[in-house]
Amino acid sequence: MNPDLERLVGLQRVETALRRVETELAEIPSLRSGLDARLAGERAVLDTSRASLADSQKSRRQLEAQLQDYEAKRSRYKGQLMEVKTNKEYTAMLHEIEGVEREIRSREDQVLAEMERAENLGTEVKREEEAFKAAEERHRSETRVLEERGRSLQEQAGRLSRERDATASTVPEDLLALFQRVARLRGAAVAEARDGMCQACHLKLRLQMYAELKRNEAIVQCPGCNRVLFYETPPPVASPQP
Repeated sequence: MNPDLERLVGLQRVETALRRVETELAEIPSLRSGLDARLAGERAVLDTSRASLADSQKSRRQLEAQLQDYEAKRSRYKGQLMEVKTNKEYTAMLHEIEGVEREIRSREDQVLAEMERAENLGTEVKREEEAFKAAEERHRSETRVLEERGRSLQEQAGRLSRERDATASTVPEDLLALFQRVARLRGAAVAEARDGMCQACHLKLRLQMYAELKRNEAIVQCPGCNRVLFYETPPPVASPQP
């Protein structure tokens, strides 16, 4: 292969590897945010369960306070019942007591219902606490793996950057300028020619051009995308064993 072409191919391979690593590295913050968001979602579920339990307990306390008030009122009415002078007043007082007792029974039923609800919510909170504990452990593990991946990618990016600069320093200035110009326009400056076409833009190459570039003796640019073309000799096919 032409030495300059070989340098361009090597430079492109390093550039491609570097871009891949840089792309993965740029995704790390987003992946970390995703992990944090998932843990926040788990925490929100737990917080909702805890808030529901707290509301139930608050509602029960309010009902119990109302129940005490009605029981006190019933005691007061029963005390007053002994002091009435007429049947009319006595009947009216009995109606008052009956009304209070209906309220007491209603509050007692509501307290029992709230106690049952609180018990179920308490079980749910314990379940969510266990789930969140597992989620926290998973978050720590995944974050640790992600941070290690980030450090590895940083090291790879540094190594590839140095390798790219070293390779670029061996390329003649005019060819390096061509490489950089095409790379700015096309993303990649070098492409493989295979099966009679440019593998980047898929332009069908003239037979004579394809035959010449298969020798890899000169710098040949694709007529369609201007990328520098090279031909990769396919590996020999092993003959089947008898």
